[in-house]
Amino acid sequence: MSDHDQAVLVEDVHKSFGDVHALDGISFSAPPGRVLGILGPNGAGKTTMVKVLSTLLRPTSGRAVVAGHDVVADAAAVRRSIMMTGQFAALDDTLTGRENLILFGRLMGLDKKSATRRADELLREFDLVDAGRRPVKGYSGGMRRRVDIACGLVVRPKVVFLDEPTTGLDPRSRQGVWSLVAALKEQGITVLLTTQYLEEADVLSDNIIVIDKGTVIAEGTANQLKSSAGGTHCEIVPVDPRAIPEILHVLDGLLPQDVLVGTVPDTDRVSVPAPDGAATLTEVLRRIEPLGIELADIGLRRPSLDDVFLRLTRHSASAPDGSDPADGGLTDGGPAALPDPERAEPSSAGERP
Repeated sequence: MSDHDQAVLVEDVHKSFGDVHALDGISFSAPPGRVLGILGPNGAGKTTMVKVLSTLLRPTSGRAVVAGHDVVADAAAVRRSIMMTGQFAALDDTLTGRENLILFGRLMGLDKKSATRRADELLREFDLVDAGRRPVKGYSGGMRRRVDIACGLVVRPKVVFLDEPTTGLDPRSRQGVWSLVAALKEQGITVLLTTQYLEEADVLSDNIIVIDKGTVIAEGTANQLKSSAGGTHCEIVPVDPRAIPEILHVLDGLLPQDVLVGTVPDTDRVSVPAPDGAATLTEVLRRIEPLGIELADIGLRRPSLDDVFLRLTRHSASAPDGSDPADGGLTDGGPAALPDPERAEPSSAGERP
């Protein structure tokens, strides 16, 4: 595979911090003009990987190429080709949105006239013309994020790294960021999106990789990953969980044998494979109805990306030795985990490393 066939190419990359192996032979690729979603619990290695690809960290071994440039041998060219934004916007609160954009344009080498023209273009494109006249300190979280991303597009990048860009935003603001990601893709820009919001990865990503303990443990489209967690199933939730043994008995023949063997699992529901969809649901109801058991819920379910994520990374919660120093040394803490102070540095927004 040629280096130029992929916008991002990672081959057997390792990164160690003393005895901690944050990246342990990670490999993946992202073609031009696509959105790659990167999932994994805190401490899995996501932020270390992004910092290696953006030249903020040197890999211990292995090879990584971004926009056709090696991240070690040609780091300066990589920096000219990328934009990176993190959880915290890197803006000057005392300046207006327009002044921030002009400032970033000047820092990127544009003359004053070109920087001003580009700032006005971006304000129109991001629907920020009126807001652009006001100081950033009065902006909402979503508005700050939009200006933050706009700053990184003053000079068009080939690859954009969005490291959990919607953390802390309300649902409406998150939708606004999602629209921006779709717009980047339409412009042929490759986006690497790390996120803890499963819905976000599902909606935005063309392809998804799941990282755990510094390596890729699963890869595919959202639908492919969901299929790997099992097909459609019929879920039965009785009002009284003590009715579950009786339900299991009448559903003999529809359930996998391992569900029927041994003790009843400690759960409040029964899940039946439903390869025939509605026909399976009808059969389940036919068998349960004579029992007179009151049901809280029954219906067909498809595996969600949440199911995939939890199934693949469940063991991380009991394995703190795989923590990622660039993630603040946190293990699987979910979206509520404390932010890493390092990530508030200028590895954010329009500030290219």
